[in-house]
Amino acid sequence: MLEKNNLILSMKNIDKRFTGVHALKGVNFDLNEGEIHALVGENGAGKSTLMKALTGIYPKDSGEILYLGKAFIPGNPKEVLQAGIGIIHQELNMMDHLTVAQNIFIGREPTRLGGLFLDEDEQNKRTSELFARLNMDIDPLEMLGNLTVGKQQMVEIAKAVSHDLKILILDEPTAALTETEINELFTIMKDLAIKGVGMIYISHRMDEINKITNRVTVLRDGEYVGTKKTAEVSKEDIINMMVGRVIYEEPKSKSNVLPHAETVLKVENLNAGRMVRDVSFSLKKGEILGFAGLMGAGRTETARAVFGADKIESGSIEVNGAIVKILSPMDAVSHGIGYLSEDRKRYGLATGLSVTDNAILASYDKFEHGIFIHKKNVEKVTAKYIEKLKVKTPSLNQILENLSGGNQQKVVISKWLIKNSEILIFDEPTRGIDVGAKSEIYTLMNELVKEGKSIIMISSELSEILRMSDRVVVMCEGRITGELKIEDASQEKIMKYATLRD
Repeated sequence: MLEKNNLILSMKNIDKRFTGVHALKGVNFDLNEGEIHALVGENGAGKSTLMKALTGIYPKDSGEILYLGKAFIPGNPKEVLQAGIGIIHQELNMMDHLTVAQNIFIGREPTRLGGLFLDEDEQNKRTSELFARLNMDIDPLEMLGNLTVGKQQMVEIAKAVSHDLKILILDEPTAALTETEINELFTIMKDLAIKGVGMIYISHRMDEINKITNRVTVLRDGEYVGTKKTAEVSKEDIINMMVGRVIYEEPKSKSNVLPHAETVLKVENLNAGRMVRDVSFSLKKGEILGFAGLMGAGRTETARAVFGADKIESGSIEVNGAIVKILSPMDAVSHGIGYLSEDRKRYGLATGLSVTDNAILASYDKFEHGIFIHKKNVEKVTAKYIEKLKVKTPSLNQILENLSGGNQQKVVISKWLIKNSEILIFDEPTRGIDVGAKSEIYTLMNELVKEGKSIIMISSELSEILRMSDRVVVMCEGRITGELKIEDASQEKIMKYATLRD
C-alpha cells in the first residue's frame, strides 16, 4: 500500500446539530493522497454524518473543509462527485432492470450522430475496458438484477471509479461480499491507492481494518477520539477507543442447553426451490443453533421457507411436537416463530414510521380496543422493551430511519419480543452494526435463551458463530453438510463442511 503523504483533505472542527441531537462536536479528519484511512466508531458516533457533510448531503453548521489545498464548500452530491469525491453507500443505489453498462453510465451515456442517439456499443466497450482495468469479471450486458449482491456492489464501485476521483469513500463495502470478493475489492483498493486515490474506509470489521488501512480515526458520541497508524495499534486498542470499555470476544467453550431440553422445532426433508434441498435439523428449548456456510449456501432460503416467506415444495415442520402447516409468515407467527431478516430495512422495518409503530407491527391484535388501538398500553409496553433493549432514541415517536443501524436492529427484536415469539430466527443479526452494539445484541440473545426462548442464528462471521452457538449446522449449495457440537467446532472444521459439495 502506498501512502504519498500529500494532504488532499482536511476537515477541522466540523459541527452539526439536528433537532435534539448534537451529531458532530468539533470533529477533525484528514486524508493523504494514496492513503486508505479507516473511519470507525459505534453506530451513532457520527461517521455517516461527517461523510454526508463532506459530500453535500448535509450542510455543516461550522468548521472548515480544505480539499486539494483550497477551501471547499460542498454544494450537492452531484457537484461533489464532479469535483472528484465519490461515495459508495452501504445500501446499494442502482437499477435492477438496466444492464450493468447502463447503470455505470446512466446520466452520461456516450452518443453518436451529434447526440441524436445513444451509442450502446461505445458504452459497452468503455464498461469492458473499465472492468479489465479493475480486474472484474462481469458481463457489461448482464441485467444488474441477475447479479449477486456482492457483484452488484462491485459494479457500484466500478461506477464510482469511472469518474476521475481523487477521494473515494467506502461505507461498509464488504458487508455483502464473499471472502473471494473481499480479496478482489482489496486488490482494487490497493491499485487505486498506487494511482493516488485517497480512500476513506468505514467498517466495523476490525480484521479488515488491520489488513487494508494505513491509519484509523475513531469517533465516539459525535466527538473526535484520536487518529493512529494502523500498524501501531491493536484491535483491542481500537475497540477500547470506540466504546470506552473492554469487550471480550472469546468463543463459547461448551453448550448452555440443558441435557434433557425438549425439541421446540423439528424440520425434516425440507425442499424449497433450488437452494433448499432435503434439509433436516432440530432446535431445542433454550438453544442458540448457529447456521454457517458461504454466501449462496441456502441458509437464508431455509429460514424463509420455515417462516413461510417462500413456498415449501415438500418436507415437514414440527413445533413443540406437533406437525404444523406454514404457508405464510402469518402462519409462522401464529405458531410462535419470529424472523429477523438480514435485510432489516426491506423486510423487517417501516423506516418512515415511529419507533412505537415498528415495535407493535406484529402485535396490533394485542392492543385492540374495539375498533381502536389502546394507545396507553401500546406506549407502556413499547417503553418497557425499548428500555430493556437499551435503544438509543430521543422519544418513542422518533422516526425509525433517524436511528442508527444497531438501534434499528434492536427495534426489530423488540417487535418479536412484544409478540412473545418463542422461536426466533436471527439472520445476520449484527451485520452493519458496531462492536458495542454487537456486544449488546449478544448479551440480549443470551438473556433470551436463559428465559427459555430458542434462537436460530444465521451468520457469515465465523467468530460470531463460535462465540454464540450451542451447536453449529453447516450448509453448502442448499444442503446441510455437517453438524458440530460447539465443543468440537472450529473455523477449520466449519470451512471444511462449508466447501463440501456433492
